[in-house]
Amino acid sequence: MILYIHGFKSCGDSKKSRALRSYFGDDAIIAPNLSFSPKEAIESLSTIIIEKNIDLLIGSSLGGYYSIYLAQKFDKKAVLINPSLKPFLTLYPFIGKNRRFCDNLEFIWKMEYIKELIEFKVEKVDLFRYLVLLQSKDEVLNYQEALEFFRGAKVVVEYSGNHRFENIKDYLCMIERFKNSQR
Repeated sequence: MILYIHGFKSCGDSKKSRALRSYFGDDAIIAPNLSFSPKEAIESLSTIIIEKNIDLLIGSSLGGYYSIYLAQKFDKKAVLINPSLKPFLTLYPFIGKNRRFCDNLEFIWKMEYIKELIEFKVEKVDLFRYLVLLQSKDEVLNYQEALEFFRGAKVVVEYSGNHRFENIKDYLCMIERFKNSQR
């Protein structure tokens, strides 16, 4: 089973999750809508990992940050798509009213959520756990930070693209090989 973890202002029914479902099958992908509270999101994701016998995490942006924490905690492999490494800094400007991209739902991003994010920071990772997919033209995050942090892991840099990593379909075979590989 694969757990797809969406990013900030996104939701479980995103283009990436639909591409994953199309390739792996509806029954192979769990892609929940997450609480805006990082603490609540991590709690619900932890429950899913335990109850659904998840063997691969796929996280995009903020979902990548959550995936790093969860992969280390639960001894899982993870695919990180343009992962956010410091969302407690990059999401600070969003404190206040926001809208989700998928359904235009309004929500309030709170200072307490920034503090919650800090609790899930991982300083050192087991590099063998990760396949990291980066695009150099990410307009939100500096891909070089992830490239440096994950030096020694399986990292693919596409020298184009954007933060949304819209051509994820081109990497589904690679994700499947990583999922099925031994550590």
